[in-house]
Amino acid sequence: MKIKPSVPPENNEYFPKMMPSLSLRNRIAIYYTIATSLMIALVFTGISLMVDHAVFGHYDDELMYEVTETLSDLNLKSKNFNAFSRLNQFDDDDADYQAKKIKTGKIDVDIEFIQLVDTQGKIIKKSSNLATSVLLFKLGQTNPLFFNGSVDGSIFRHLQVPVVNRDGVTKGYLIVARSLIGAGTFLRDLYFVLLFSFPVIIVSLFILTRFIAGESIKPIDDVITTAEKITQTNLNERIELPRHQDELHRLSATINALLDRLQDAFLREQQFTADASHELNTPLSVVKGTLEVLIRKPRLQEHYEARIQFCLTELRRMSKLIDKLLVLALYEGDKISPNIETFALQQLLEDVSARKRPVALEKNIAINLDCSDEVKVAADPVMLEMIVENILSNAIKYSSASSTITISVVQNGSDVVCSIADQGIGIPEKNMLKIFDRFYRVDESRNSKTGGVGVGLSIVKKLADLQQITVDVQSRPNFGSTFILTFQAV
Repeated sequence: MKIKPSVPPENNEYFPKMMPSLSLRNRIAIYYTIATSLMIALVFTGISLMVDHAVFGHYDDELMYEVTETLSDLNLKSKNFNAFSRLNQFDDDDADYQAKKIKTGKIDVDIEFIQLVDTQGKIIKKSSNLATSVLLFKLGQTNPLFFNGSVDGSIFRHLQVPVVNRDGVTKGYLIVARSLIGAGTFLRDLYFVLLFSFPVIIVSLFILTRFIAGESIKPIDDVITTAEKITQTNLNERIELPRHQDELHRLSATINALLDRLQDAFLREQQFTADASHELNTPLSVVKGTLEVLIRKPRLQEHYEARIQFCLTELRRMSKLIDKLLVLALYEGDKISPNIETFALQQLLEDVSARKRPVALEKNIAINLDCSDEVKVAADPVMLEMIVENILSNAIKYSSASSTITISVVQNGSDVVCSIADQGIGIPEKNMLKIFDRFYRVDESRNSKTGGVGVGLSIVKKLADLQQITVDVQSRPNFGSTFILTFQAV
């Protein structure tokens, strides 16, 4: 069986999975503690190295000074090593060294120790304070050498330098040493303090960071608590904004804005559903009632045809309503966008007028067009046709018989103004601000038998906004209405 080699996960995926159940507060504390512990470890290491360098540098300076003093007392004039090895400081009669002798046989660790050996390491002479002890010797070293070594169980710092005569021949080696007991104790205490304080600092830092992180993200808990309480029954509740103008304030404000949009969308959907149900229910009830009456008993053919024609009219009305609702749904779902083109406005107005004239002639309504073929606009032709057709349909629907509808286009500076004026029932001033709302109909039109559903002008407004076309209305009850479309001139 062929086994597929395991592939380590990506770094950015693996580490978060190591702590999937930890809270944000604990994760912040852990990440901060890890980062800080690394920095503290580097600082402690640097301190240790600096102290080591300072301590050993001090010892090395003292040893080098002692070597210089000792070599200055050597008589290097003779080529015979034994003959010129006259070291006054090694003389047992020297008063200073007599005071340094150790009667117990143990060496004194607070002074320098000197030892002179030949090239093979054989001791020629040593200071009396060494007693029976011997300093270490590194064979084969031709340059001054600092090193640590154990003498009688104690660590000593050694300096070994070659002794060279006038002819440049190495005749032996001078070794100077000093005990590191005092420095060792100091360094050991320092390392102990650093090692002991490191975990204490890390644990304290984690606890403190966890507390600070908890206080810092407390507003997030408030956001979560408030958000968990919000349902479709209390969409009006909002998250209390934090006092400080920081990222949490922005987060809370953003969530509140999101809730505003959700509430608005939810309310629009509720209103849409209620209005659509009401508008569709009426023709369905009419059609159902008509058909139920037809099947109760046999009737004349003419009666059947009239009732069926009536049902078809209602079904066509429902079909138009559904088409218009689909346009509104696409608009509010941002699923339609205008295809802006530059074209002559006259041809489009003539086409729409030609399609609506048969309907207007049923009421003996005349449609007059006053537009120059030189006027051009930038718009979506399909959407603009829907806008003009809806306005013209309303004008025909609410105009009196034997009246006139006038479509005029004028260029006013940088704007092209298209007005559609009728001589209908007009719109009361109190209803002017609501005529573009979906399913809204003024009382006069609702009580009339025109069959409108209040969707056409809503479509006009939304399609005009998509193309940055301004829609204005001027109306007087019983004198008619004028819808004004304003375009940017091309």
